[in-house]
Amino acid sequence: MITVRKPSPWASLALAAALAATTFIATPTQAADPNQGAGKWCQGVRIRFFVGGDPGDAFASIVYKGAQQAEADLGPKVEYVFSGWQTEKMLAQLRDAIAAKPDGIAMMGHAGDDAIMPLAEQASKAGITMMYQNVDVPKVRAKFGGGYVGANLYPQGRALGEEAIRTLGLKKGDTALVFGAWGQPGRFIREQGTTDALIEAGMKVITVAGQPAAATDPGLLIPQITGAFGKNPEIKLIVYSGGQTLGAVPTYMKAICSVENLTGWRCS
Repeated sequence: MITVRKPSPWASLALAAALAATTFIATPTQAADPNQGAGKWCQGVRIRFFVGGDPGDAFASIVYKGAQQAEADLGPKVEYVFSGWQTEKMLAQLRDAIAAKPDGIAMMGHAGDDAIMPLAEQASKAGITMMYQNVDVPKVRAKFGGGYVGANLYPQGRALGEEAIRTLGLKKGDTALVFGAWGQPGRFIREQGTTDALIEAGMKVITVAGQPAAATDPGLLIPQITGAFGKNPEIKLIVYSGGQTLGAVPTYMKAICSVENLTGWRCS
């Protein structure tokens, strides 16, 4: 029997990221201006805010709504950037954002330290404050400043693996399938934590690199999932990376159950 364990909900994290990313820019003089309302101390500040995905997707829509609420509460002027979770697109949009010279940029860290580093340097020289969310870029922040709002990914991943073992009664020799952005620097920190916990417990772990486009179209993962189970019908745990794919789990499980060479399963 296959059991699917969800990662922790991200709604509150996304809202926190939006709030923090849109409030870090105001200077003490702006905050102390008695002519501004108590809740509008960020008025007049211009921000480029990276939402990450597309307007209608499950994760990005939460981030977007949180940022819009922060904009309404605090008074900045925010331009929203949608990237479809495509890292190259994010980088191109970051170049455009720096060229526009806003007061601050709330940037997703998906592209990783190496790719973002030269752009963060440009932003620093231009006097643009940077904030990072969802995926941390610790090397960039150490060199050019900026904060990070999001989960401490590696410990979170380890905790997920350890809790899955405890709750689901998994044991040495059992097989797990872990989806993640394997091969993309900085993008599989959480999944690595989960994998390490499972391996240390003696489990066999199969890692599958999900297509970046699947963040927008989860159906693209179906061939990868059914292919993995066709080769390894003994899999007892699936670990998804989160976001849109979690909402597609029922579809994935139906697809798995339709694979003819899988036996010994209880599918309903």
